[in-house]
Amino acid sequence: MGQGCVPCPFIFLPSAAARDTAPVMANQFPSRTGETKPLEPADAFAGTAAGHAYGHLAGFPPPGQPIFRSFNSVGLWTLYMKEVRRFFKVQTQTIWAPAVTTLLYLMIFTLALGGGGRVVLGVPFASFVAPGLIAMGMINNAFANASFGLLGGKIQGTIIDYLMPPVSEGELLAALVGAAVSRAILVGLAVSAAMMFWPGVSLEVRHPWAVIWFGLMGAILLSLIGVATSLWAEKFDHNAAVTNFIITPMSMLSGTFYVIDRLAPAFQTVSRMNPIFYVISGFRYGFLGQSDIGSSNMAVLHGAIGLGVLNLVLGLGLYALLRTGWKLKA
Repeated sequence: MGQGCVPCPFIFLPSAAARDTAPVMANQFPSRTGETKPLEPADAFAGTAAGHAYGHLAGFPPPGQPIFRSFNSVGLWTLYMKEVRRFFKVQTQTIWAPAVTTLLYLMIFTLALGGGGRVVLGVPFASFVAPGLIAMGMINNAFANASFGLLGGKIQGTIIDYLMPPVSEGELLAALVGAAVSRAILVGLAVSAAMMFWPGVSLEVRHPWAVIWFGLMGAILLSLIGVATSLWAEKFDHNAAVTNFIITPMSMLSGTFYVIDRLAPAFQTVSRMNPIFYVISGFRYGFLGQSDIGSSNMAVLHGAIGLGVLNLVLGLGLYALLRTGWKLKA
């Protein structure tokens, strides 16, 4: 010990048992129980070119390459609940406020256009316009919910919350659309409950399948358009432009407050090119048993099939777009 050195009082010497223990070989590693076992080749060369080559020969994917061998139900449910909790946390704004707004529409149009016992499609005007307002509230809120998810992530810098989790593009799309449809259903129930207290409104369901099918197809349609808008938009102004110049005109000119038979033939043709027209009229058919889609029930069925095919095509196209990473990945 040299001069000036202070002896260390803590000197640990190996015990006799430790000295007698056989040394751990270079190709072995201790387990949790203290036992040793040979290293696998992938462990011995982990992080090296040899390890990557061994992983390739053994059938393992290269590092960083996501492989989804099965449906990630847990990831889908987690992302879905994240989106649901996002809008349910402010339910006064996302659920109850649209119900109040729709009830004001009913009040204004009933008092302005429904006076004198006006009858449309064989029912009072209030009963005629009520189903259309319910459907319009559902689809508008489905679009509002779906169009915010990815856009909010891009603007707030939290887009990694959608891209980093081990979910496929299909599961991401299903979660976003599913949450938007859930909000649409809740808004539809809230609006229906509020309209039951309005005098002169009858919400007797005559064709439950039409109410369910057209309600879901309309919500899914606007949810897919909302996800596409959220994918394309880079700021909230872009989202507002789609809402004000595309979604709102399509909703207002969809036959919610009138029947298209009273329009000029050219405008009737334009109305029939609007997919929201079939959502509103088909949804109304479920309550009234009558629709301005056509004079027969087969015309309503054709409209239902057309909406399903349109949603399928839009869903597949949007899925392919998500796989490219457009507007999401550098």
